[in-house]
Amino acid sequence: MPLDLASLVVDVRDFPKPGVTFKDITPLLSSASGLREAVEGLVRGAPRDVDVVVGMEARGFIFSAPVALALGVGFAPVRKPGKLPRACVSVTYDLEYGTETLAMHEDALVPGARVLVVDDVLATGGTVVATAELVRRLGGEVSQVAVVMELGFLHGRALLAEHGLDQVHALIVTPDDSSAPA
Repeated sequence: MPLDLASLVVDVRDFPKPGVTFKDITPLLSSASGLREAVEGLVRGAPRDVDVVVGMEARGFIFSAPVALALGVGFAPVRKPGKLPRACVSVTYDLEYGTETLAMHEDALVPGARVLVVDDVLATGGTVVATAELVRRLGGEVSQVAVVMELGFLHGRALLAEHGLDQVHALIVTPDDSSAPA
């Protein structure tokens, strides 16, 4: 019987600000069977013809590196500005609580690379869209977006679709309920 990954996610009310319910995945990470099931689930749902896995700072790294190893491909990190030591491309985008900038090394991808983007949570979609923009600027193509949890009530998948990202694999999907707390 498969492990219920959703049971390993804890709601933390009023974090990071009043009125927000944060989905804490650290109990999933601290469970060996939960972490294994999450990584294996991401691998099972991944296309087999990807050339590289791209993961975003910071929790995306936890899942993207082992997925890359299991698929037998490399890993390219997406970081905040000033964290990568060589020439980078960057993009600034809106997120739920302000703006953020992400960067990748200019040589992180070869032109035409087929990319699997992996992250922990798909919320409003801004981080994934920004990452896809970096991939495209470097000549890559996003084959699929894979996440451990999708917050359906924030409609991030719709924003991804607006940006041509229609291949999305999520292990846990919260209900698409507009009345649910963010």
